[in-house]
This record gives sequence, structure tokens and C-alpha cells, in this order.
Amino acid sequence: MTPAQGTMLSNIESPADLRKLSIDDLPQVCSDVRQFILEVVSRNPGHLGASLGVVELTTAIHYAFNTPDDKLIWDVGHQAYAHKILTGRKDIFFTNRTYKGISGFPRMSESEYDAFGTGHSSTSISAALGMAVASGLLGNKNQQHIAVIGDGSMTAGMAMEALNNAGVSKANLLVILNDNGIAIDKNVGGLSKYLTNITTSRAYNRLKDKIWWLMGGKTRYGANSRAVVKQIGNAVKATLLKESNLFEAFGFRYFGPVDGHDVVRLVHLMRDLQNIPGPKLLHVVTVKGKGYEKAERDQTLFHAPGAFDMETGKLKETHCQNQPPKYQVVFGKTIIELAEQNKKIVGVTPAMPTGCSLNLMMAKMPDRAFDVGIAEQHAVTFSAGMAASGLVPFCNIYSSFMQRSYDQLIHDVALQNLHVVFCLDRGGLVGEDGATHHGVYDLAYLRAIPNMTICSPMNEEEMRNMMYTAQLDEMGPWAIRYPRGRGVMPQWKTDFASLKPGKGRQIREGEKIAIVSIGHIGNVALEACLRFAGEGTEIALFDIRFLKPLDEELLHTVFKRFNKIITIEDGSIIGGLGTAVTEFANDNGYHNAAIIRMGIPDRFIGQGTLEELHHECGIDSEGIIETARKLLKD
Repeated sequence: MTPAQGTMLSNIESPADLRKLSIDDLPQVCSDVRQFILEVVSRNPGHLGASLGVVELTTAIHYAFNTPDDKLIWDVGHQAYAHKILTGRKDIFFTNRTYKGISGFPRMSESEYDAFGTGHSSTSISAALGMAVASGLLGNKNQQHIAVIGDGSMTAGMAMEALNNAGVSKANLLVILNDNGIAIDKNVGGLSKYLTNITTSRAYNRLKDKIWWLMGGKTRYGANSRAVVKQIGNAVKATLLKESNLFEAFGFRYFGPVDGHDVVRLVHLMRDLQNIPGPKLLHVVTVKGKGYEKAERDQTLFHAPGAFDMETGKLKETHCQNQPPKYQVVFGKTIIELAEQNKKIVGVTPAMPTGCSLNLMMAKMPDRAFDVGIAEQHAVTFSAGMAASGLVPFCNIYSSFMQRSYDQLIHDVALQNLHVVFCLDRGGLVGEDGATHHGVYDLAYLRAIPNMTICSPMNEEEMRNMMYTAQLDEMGPWAIRYPRGRGVMPQWKTDFASLKPGKGRQIREGEKIAIVSIGHIGNVALEACLRFAGEGTEIALFDIRFLKPLDEELLHTVFKRFNKIITIEDGSIIGGLGTAVTEFANDNGYHNAAIIRMGIPDRFIGQGTLEELHHECGIDSEGIIETARKLLKD
């Protein structure tokens, strides 16, 4: 799918082509880009709202700056679709987030215009500062460095650390704060309130509009434009809300807020900012989902809506009445049940209440459920503080984001043996979001930490029982790891039952070969066992349930009965279940056993459907059957 012939966008293959146009043509270019994003994303799902919100900003940056020589770094990258379309990828944009297609996020190997790969939040300022310092040392002092960061991402500690460092540097750095008041859910916290105060100050906005009229309302920017821009900064600092400016305090020259949908004004301002040395911050106010009324009205839904009808906005996903629930829904409803029974239970999430379904608890028990913003490190130690005071926090963090708080997990929770229950959502391969979001390292990196109990449910009933067991008294830190998407039990709401930590179970009897699995991938192993049984061979299947403590009694049973063993996990093949079982065999003298480890290979896996990625990694039912056949022949 390509842009309609005759549109301005159809003739743009690169920012160089964009810069050949008159500045008065840019609004039409933005309209073309927005329409193209809507047409493609409505059919091929992706991150819609954020990209619609920065169409004018993206166009202005590529028009005003000499990309790719000037370096543009997008924070997270949810909003980079217009960037990809304007930088030579519009004809393959229909492959966005598909198997072997272009990435849904900036990726250095994909384009010279992707100056830095992103997928997690709050990295852009650090990366841009590093590039700016390097350019200075290498003698390229005229090179511009632009970091575009959202107000949600700005709440993370890493962004604040970068501001602190950049503010005292002489680096040629422009930070563009894309302020739309929302990440996926509504932004929370003191910074959000501060930015709201800036953007809603009547006194400031009257001043801003007056100065803009003097600068360019009726005339072109003249030779004194740099001085006028400087006056804006001084006026803001002196009058804004009668309080100090946060970014000025960090050492940045602050400009704004300005309308992020006025592309002509943005171009003029960015051209002038290039002549001001040192670190600068441009505060741009945008609307997430801009230009598509339905996305503007329901910004959380249209963050990444799936396929939808452009005319009606209706999602095309079909729902069957007897369909198993998503694990996220099981978590959201189960924690409410548990919290009603146990008044010590609280819920914590870093900016993902809707994604993880903690929003259900927030609606019913608003004083016991906390969205702390994009701040995973804080979320973990905040939970540790509550646990130290006698509460039982269920801290829900996406697996790939939990990597950001590894030190806090060790130092603040495990070392002190505090009773924090980590619910690691999106464990394993996650599909179209690709390498930055696959949660494949958690089993390996958690296993090395003392005091941890680590488990993963094969189905919804197991998940409920793991959550129930984890909240009982006299427990240390737990990690319950589960995948994105649906389970296997339409009738999933069973009575709670306590599990014995470190106790697995046998699913199927068999001969010659035993499969040991952990988590939801065990259902794929079960499918393979059933298909194998149809060929006349029974394979034994064991659901280990707990990676730590390991069920040594069960493993002794396995190794005494079988000398051909397959381990399977939806996680890194290095360090996880397969490694643990191999270590057990070595430590206990089972040297004659043939152990085949199946899992995510030692490389970064791209995007695609779960079926495509499981097949690539060999952990679908076909891969298990093929492995079992080879093992039987040996």
C-alpha cells in the first residue's frame, strides 16, 4: 500500500524532497501523512494515537533540520510512524510490525535516519547528549542533536539524570518535550501537574501570544530573531506562574509552550533555536490521536487499537462468548478478590494500569491501587517500603520493563527478604512489538537472586492459585510470570487452593521421552504430546510450575524413569529452566541422560505473530515433535 498518486506525500522519498517544498505546502503534507497512517494502521494494527499526535512536529523537524546529518532520537518510538514515512519507508510501511517487515520502533540497522534504537522510555536525552558530546570531541561542532521525549517518559529517573547532566554541559542539544498529558493511560504525578500549570496559565499564554505576534504574526523573522527568542526565555523565567522554571533550574534554556500542530510556526522556531548554543528545551503541546476524532476522544483505546474501521472507529476484533480470558484480566479480577479477603494487599504498576488490568482495582479500591508513572525502579522500592511496613504489595510490571529495576529487586527487596509479589506481565515472546518488548530474560535473571520464589502458570486456574499462595503470611519475594494474551480455560474462575512452593505436577504418563515445561508454553507441549500419541507413542509431560525452589523430588522421578528429556520454556535458553534441569542432572550424577533444551535462542528475536515467532524459535508443536523424533532415533 502506497500513498494516493497526486498527493504531495507521493513525491516525497526523503527529507531532502520535503525541504524542496514551500513552507506553505507543509500543512498539506501533514494532512497526507496523517491520512496515510490511518489507512495503513486501520488494516495493519500498530501504535496509532501517538503517531497521529506528532505529524506536524515530525514534519517540522525534518524540514528545519538537516537529517540524517543532524541526529534525531525518538523516545520510546511509539510515535515514529510519520518519521518512517518521510524517511524513505512509505512504500514498505504496510509491513510495519509484521514478520520480517520494518520494526514498529526506530532501529539503527533499518535506516540512517534512525539515529538511535528505542523501544523503552526515557532514553532519548541520554543518547542525544552522548552523541552531542561525541560530535564536539570529533570536531563536528555544527551538528544538531534533537531528542523528542513525551511528558510521560520525562517522569522516569533516567530522563531526570540526563537533564541534570546535560544542563551543565555545553552540548549542542535540543530536547523537545512532547506534552500531550497521556502515555497509554493518563499521566500522573507532580511533573504532570507542573506541566499542566504551565500550559493552562492564562497570564503566560497571553504573553506568549503577544510575543509571537511581534516575532512573526505579520512579518518574517528578521536579523534580530535570536534576540527576540532570548526575550521569550527571559519572559517565561520572570513571569511564568510566579515560580521558578524546572528546566531552567537544570541549566536548560526553556522555550514554550507552543502549539505542536502549527507546523509553520514550529519550523520558524526550530530554525531560530539552531542558532542558540548549549542545551535547550522546547515545550510543545500536542493532542494524542490528533486529526482522528475517535482517537482524540478515546486516547487509551486508540493507543494501539488493533484493526479498525476508519469510518466508524469500530474495532474489527471478534469476541466469542466461550473464549478463554486474557491472563491480564485474570490478574485484574483475582487481585480484587484477594484484596477483599486480605486488607493488607495493595496494587502497584508503573504507568500500565489498563494494560495489566490493575485499573479494575483502581476503580473499585482507589486508595489501595497505585499508578506511579513510568518509573519502574521507584515502583519496586515503593513496593518494598510498603512491604517493610506490613502490607502485601502486588507489583505488576511488564517483564521487559522489569529489567530496568534489577538492582532495586536485589538490594531493596530480596536482600531484605520482603514480601513483595511481582506479577511479571508479558513474559515470553510478545509478538508484533518485537525485540525491545519480548520478556524472555526474566526466568534467567531472576533465578540467580537469593530468597526469590519464581513460578509461572500453565493456565488460569494455576495463576489464581499462585496469586492466592503468594499473598499468604510469612512469605518473602515472589515472581509470578505469565504471557500476553489468552489462556486456555473459558470457565476459569475456580475456588482458590494453596500450592506448595517448589512443587510441580505430572500432566501425562509416557514412555522413552519426558518433557519438562514451565508456564503457558506447556499447553503447546501438551498439544505435541497428543499428536505424538496419535502416532502410537506416549510422551510424558511434567509441569514444573516453580523454577525456584525447584521440585527436586519430581526431577529425581523424571531422571530415574527416563534417559531422554526435553525441557521447554518461552524464555532464554541460557540460564532458565533448561539450565536449571541440566545443573540438577550434573549435580546428582545423571550423566547418562540426554537433555535437549528448547527455548529462545541466543539472539534477539524480531517482530511477528506469536505463531511465526514460536516457529522461528522451534518451540511450536511442530518443533517439539521434530525434536522428539530426532531424540527417539538417537
